[in-house]
Amino acid sequence: MRAHHMGQGLAGLLVSWQALVWLIAPPRYILPSPLEVVAALVRRFAFLLEHMLVTVTEIAVGLAFGTVLGAASALLVAALPRFGRVLWPMILVLQAFPVFVLAPILVLWLGFGMASKVAMTTIIIFFPVASAFADGLRRTDAVILDAVALTRATNWQALRYIRAPLALPGLISGLRVAAPLAPLGAIIGEWVGASAGLGFVMVQANARMQTDVVFAAMAILALLTLLLRFLVERLTAGWVPWAMENETRHPSPHSRRTSL
Repeated sequence: MRAHHMGQGLAGLLVSWQALVWLIAPPRYILPSPLEVVAALVRRFAFLLEHMLVTVTEIAVGLAFGTVLGAASALLVAALPRFGRVLWPMILVLQAFPVFVLAPILVLWLGFGMASKVAMTTIIIFFPVASAFADGLRRTDAVILDAVALTRATNWQALRYIRAPLALPGLISGLRVAAPLAPLGAIIGEWVGASAGLGFVMVQANARMQTDVVFAAMAILALLTLLLRFLVERLTAGWVPWAMENETRHPSPHSRRTSL
């Protein structure tokens, strides 16, 4: 049903876009028609595919690093509360910096290659994953913790076998927020300085007033974002099925407002 509604929204957007182009007839370098964008996709397919693979690699590596580092930081804060009181304020201070401020610094430090883009994607992924997972670990039911305290389980065993599994829905929620943002990190890094990738294509095409190519790269980027969200949903259903069940039985206030 969600895919059906998404398809309807996309079709409505394309029809409105084409109607606007017919009515206003703007120059092609300002607003190309959907048909011209599709033609650019077909005409420059090999070129766009080559740069898309670069961006996909940056996104995949950054997503993996950000998820692992975010989850590890949340576990570290839960395992060592005193250390967490020092680490967490540092993380919050870093989160306060806009990504557009960090991108030039990362390019300066790591160069124009893939490393700076992976670092930017990792930073964007890290914060929502770490925050959501840490919140899930912190909200473990006190009754369960009291029952565990009556056993011989160590704090590490309680964290590994009780708290972490119960907090997995929080980790999944963080991934759902972070995954669609992963392409943003790679693209921002490519905008600042790169020799390949969809962001590089956008900058170069925009400088040459090839707006149809810019829109073609944007369409590919949008498709990648939707695909990432779909993959996270599938992994959620396969690895943490109780997270989906809890969400269905007890939807969040945000989802209830959305459905209304």
